[in-house]
Amino acid sequence: MDVVVVESPAKAKTINKYLGEGFKVLASYGHVRDLPSKDGSVRPDDNFAMLYEVDERAKKHLSEIAKALKGASHLYLATDPDREGEAISWHVLEALESQGAINSVEVKRVVFNEITKRAVLDAIANPRDIDMSLVNAQQARRALDYLVGFSLSQVLWRKLPGARSAGRVQSVALRLVCERELEIGAFVPREYWSVQAEFQKGTGPESPIFTTRLITLDGKKLDKFDLANQAAADAAVETISNAPGFAVIEVTRKEQQRNPPAPFTTSTLQQEASRKLHLRPQRAMQIAQKLYEGIDIGGETVGLITYMRTDGVQIANEAIVACRETIARQFDSSYVPESPRVYRAAAKNAQEAHEAIRPTDVARLPSAIARYLDHDQQRLYELIWKRTLASQMANARIERATIDIAPPDRTCVLRATGSITLFDGFLRLYQEGRDDQSDSDEDHSLPNIVQGDALNRGTVTPNQHFTEPLPRFSEATLVKRLEELGIGRPSTYASILTVLQDREYVRLEKGRFIPEDRGQLVTAFLVGFFERYVEYGFTADLEDQLDEVSAGHINWTDVLSQFWAAFKPAVDSIGELRVREVLDALNEILAQHVFPASEETVDPRTCTSCDNGQLSLKIGRFGAFVGCSNYPECKFTRRLSDGGGDADIAADGPVELGKNPGDELPITLRKGPYGHYVQLGEPVEDAKPKRVTLPKGIPPTELTLDIALGLLSLPRDVGLHPESGKTITAGIGRFGPFLRHDGSFCSIPADDDVLMIGLNRAVALLAEPKRGGGRQSQTLKSLGEHPNGGEISVKKGRYGPYVTHKGVNATLPGGTEPDELTVADAIALLQAKAAKGKGTKSGKTGKTTKAKAKTTKRKPAGKSAKRGATKAAAE
Repeated sequence: MDVVVVESPAKAKTINKYLGEGFKVLASYGHVRDLPSKDGSVRPDDNFAMLYEVDERAKKHLSEIAKALKGASHLYLATDPDREGEAISWHVLEALESQGAINSVEVKRVVFNEITKRAVLDAIANPRDIDMSLVNAQQARRALDYLVGFSLSQVLWRKLPGARSAGRVQSVALRLVCERELEIGAFVPREYWSVQAEFQKGTGPESPIFTTRLITLDGKKLDKFDLANQAAADAAVETISNAPGFAVIEVTRKEQQRNPPAPFTTSTLQQEASRKLHLRPQRAMQIAQKLYEGIDIGGETVGLITYMRTDGVQIANEAIVACRETIARQFDSSYVPESPRVYRAAAKNAQEAHEAIRPTDVARLPSAIARYLDHDQQRLYELIWKRTLASQMANARIERATIDIAPPDRTCVLRATGSITLFDGFLRLYQEGRDDQSDSDEDHSLPNIVQGDALNRGTVTPNQHFTEPLPRFSEATLVKRLEELGIGRPSTYASILTVLQDREYVRLEKGRFIPEDRGQLVTAFLVGFFERYVEYGFTADLEDQLDEVSAGHINWTDVLSQFWAAFKPAVDSIGELRVREVLDALNEILAQHVFPASEETVDPRTCTSCDNGQLSLKIGRFGAFVGCSNYPECKFTRRLSDGGGDADIAADGPVELGKNPGDELPITLRKGPYGHYVQLGEPVEDAKPKRVTLPKGIPPTELTLDIALGLLSLPRDVGLHPESGKTITAGIGRFGPFLRHDGSFCSIPADDDVLMIGLNRAVALLAEPKRGGGRQSQTLKSLGEHPNGGEISVKKGRYGPYVTHKGVNATLPGGTEPDELTVADAIALLQAKAAKGKGTKSGKTGKTTKAKAKTTKRKPAGKSAKRGATKAAAE
């Protein structure tokens, strides 16, 4: 018996089928060892020795592997084909050796880029040893992330209370977002004008009207800002309008060819999935992982795509041949180029020569397998299939045309541009998404006119424009920028974006990243005191060095030594600074963001409340805020920026929103132990002011006086219930927004607004079934019909996933994935549960149960009782 170790149980089942008898395939369930998050896990003074610990959840899986190795002749480590997978194989081997589980077993490493029978059998037939260069590159990355994250985070926690933590690559990504925001804030729009004119050959309806733009005026070619104001634009319009007549002075037509884009890498897949499918990078990678590991297609689990963590753009020769055959079959031979296309990775640090992401079989059309996939799986598979096929299709041929028009004296020249697709080529199947949503590539034909043709002028229109700053980063454009700079690895981009949001350093609004004040503060701190370590070039150079380690060209501990020799003194020097010194420095670094200049002559740092205090950054229990130098006499506070936003607003004092129209009492936003709330007035003797908790759907930064007045007016009458005729009331209680009707209550979902919910929606919510115990089970999967009738379902409940049929619920055993459960497995679990439950229900056995309850002795307090309580707490 030979043992094969993979990362996921889904892969284990599929691969076991391919290998058959004589093999036992087990899953490590990802990483089995990691650095504990405590000081000393990496020891720079001991040549960067790393103290690994086996994860508690992994001990069970390692025990199963060790048990299977008894009597085995080979152990094949078949984790993913990248640095991370190589490192997992090494960690598994190290953990098994420490248990004495290897003994005489021969250990080999196998890799496959796709989970197909051919690829798996070929990998087993061609094993190799673990590549320690790849392992050491991953170890170096992990050590760097630990040393930077652990060291910087400790400094942040001491100097900037409220800051979460800092990471080596995440901090650089955060800097990109924050600097873009500062650029937008400092941007001054500049006015400019353009002039358009309509022309037509002839006057009949058969003569199309086309639009031109002014490019030359009084013999001078116009630059963007030459028409700087309306007066200049009006003068240009007058020149055109007074011209005696117009004729075509030049026609240029030029054929161009467009090449198809390369097959997907991890980065380009994330970008296109975001642009075209509106899938978050993390979600796209989750779906791709499932497509890679395998989907049940007609009773057989099939890996549909190749490995999805790669920055290679080449594909296997047999895949190219299959693409060309499929193109000819789906379209015709004119769409097949004369020779196959070969792509080269543009990324300067593209790691290990992996294939691009492609279907394992391009002949497997998206339409043919759509019924086996859910909606998102089908869309992503189709996107990958189209991109792969298009990469081997013929070029598109496009004719670009320009027509220049002028009066006899050439006082002005106007130009029309257009394009016509002569042959669509790969565009018939696939067109790459655009970040700017421009339609410049759409066909726009021009009339068939020649040089010397007289034209009739129509409407002349001046158009005002203003320059705009660069847009905020979307998920797609931030991933693209990180890749362009060579920062991080494409496989880590999804987690980087998630971490930034989880730490509340940035938020995603309308598909664009906006830095929170906390994020701006952390970035300013790092740029001010650790600038070298958040420089784009420095971080990219580190990635290059890790590539050199993976290639076996340099020693991994040398990279760490060089880094630590400069980094450690920088950390120590900052640790000696007082918090006030740090804040004074940040006051200057963030001056433009925190104290933006206005058109008024008033100093932006002057307190608007007391008129003689100076505003500056201060630190409170929940982070930084702006406060007055005259505190405590002046209690004025505000968040760092009016345009930003932060969950800690009002943490260090009330923020006044305005006055109540009736009695002029102040309405303030405050933060208490349980979150933000709105308060009307101040306490008077023993009378408490009215307070309303801020619903989760209303961020503190978006609270206005009108919304606050609406919240303070709660509860409100929604209307009369059409059946009972009784009033439905909406309000906010201890557990959030609710509806009340005839003595019963129901919660208002987060997607609904307690201030705006209407009668029809309220009636529908009240009609929904009550949620038992305040929690409703979520159906994960339908397994099909039970032999005795009725549906078998897998659901997620309060205590985890379980299978259910006709009121019998059976919890899934630990380690069992809901996606892997079969009907036979479910029936066995349900039968066992039903057998175990016989005689325990109330009814015929009720008296016996009751009698036993009366005679049960109470356990004395002491050690036994304490042990029982401890066990219960642990469970």
